[in-house]
Amino acid sequence: MSAIQPMAPPSPASRAMIITLGGVALLSGFLLALTYQLTLPYIEANQRLAVERAVLKIYPQTETRVGFVLGTNGLRPAETAAPGEILVHAAYDKTGELRGLVAEAAAHGYAGVVRLLYGYSPVCQCITGISVLQSTETPGFGDKISTDPDFLANFRALDARLDPEGNALLHPIVTVKHGTKTEAWQVDAISGATITSKAVGRMLNQSTQALLPGVARDLDKIRSKP
Repeated sequence: MSAIQPMAPPSPASRAMIITLGGVALLSGFLLALTYQLTLPYIEANQRLAVERAVLKIYPQTETRVGFVLGTNGLRPAETAAPGEILVHAAYDKTGELRGLVAEAAAHGYAGVVRLLYGYSPVCQCITGISVLQSTETPGFGDKISTDPDFLANFRALDARLDPEGNALLHPIVTVKHGTKTEAWQVDAISGATITSKAVGRMLNQSTQALLPGVARDLDKIRSKP
């Protein structure tokens, strides 16, 4: 039985290559971290601008936007937000009267994640508009969620009333086949873009089910501008 031969130590060239690769990896990691830190303020500023534009699109009379978060103890100022809590924007007119609330919803569509902001009016207990923030859906089909007038008409007064106990929607929001809408809580799908249309209905149902019961309990806190 032959003896096990010891492994030869790496040659100077191999050691140099390992050191070089390690240095390149460290430098790449440093540059990525530095780039992230340098661009983060711009990314956050662009996100704030996108939200402001969306709020104005949904509620053109908005003079002031105030952020709140919904936690286990109800609504409180957004500055105290913790991970996992729901952010909602209260839109006030120049008199300080609440015009409506705007919140974000997201779901997987046909080609990727679709993100949008939707408006909710406590007066009618309904969704009053949407503004798409992110979509990679198929041009000419799925991207119609932001341009198709018939689809956008779904959200002029989409029923989002709560049940008598105030714990959930009285009627869950659902997407139905194009041309078959019969109820105020149904979303009439875009023909040829059913998957994306269903994603919009699904995200709105999930978001409102989580948000609106807490908003209803604390509505008096935000009826007037803080």
